[in-house]
Amino acid sequence: MEKYNRILMAERFVIITAGGLGSRMRSSTPKQFLELAGKPVVMHSMQCFTMYSGSITMILVLPEEFTLEWKKLCKKHDFQLKHTVCNSGETRFHSVQNGLKLVNDQGLVAIHDAVRPLISSTLIKECFNAASKKGNAVPALPLRDSVREISGDENRPVDRSKFRLIQTPQVFEARLIKKAYEQAYRPSFTDDATVAEAIGVQINLLYGTETNIKITTPEDLKIAEVLYRDNP
Repeated sequence: MEKYNRILMAERFVIITAGGLGSRMRSSTPKQFLELAGKPVVMHSMQCFTMYSGSITMILVLPEEFTLEWKKLCKKHDFQLKHTVCNSGETRFHSVQNGLKLVNDQGLVAIHDAVRPLISSTLIKECFNAASKKGNAVPALPLRDSVREISGDENRPVDRSKFRLIQTPQVFEARLIKKAYEQAYRPSFTDDATVAEAIGVQINLLYGTETNIKITTPEDLKIAEVLYRDNP
């Protein structure tokens, strides 16, 4: 109980990963800087976390070459949320690794994709609360469509009930996830859960939200516009 209370009261951090170039967006503007309802996508994502907690420590991970552009955007949009910017790395793994250097060992840290701007404060709260009890929390959704596995020229159906679509924020005890990120990079590290799992951590899934979409294509941005208009 003492450990649980200590973790429950621990400092909260969020690392917003905004290192992508967004080639699938077919735009010269990085996808995190594309506008949603009049301001960059990444600003929406950051504001979602301050709606959850005004005292959360926010770390934005950006490519170094985008730092000046980010400062211009903050001035243009009068964006004054307190945050620290650090440089991204060669991969998402290395970007998170850089962000974790600014996180205290005794806290709880959420790691969130900058291009998931419609995350709800309710889901953020649920993730932090679950991580405070179990050490980590990862939101996920069941599949609604049929799924087939491809093997060479052949394909076969698989049981979709055994699979989940993984979202962010993924929340961890800081000490645990920092230890996980001491490993050498592997191509199989597709998210933070896979990094933690590689050192023997059991991942705890909770139910995500349908509106917590990831914007990677022009079509995604159109969908986000509609969702935002319905739930500003």
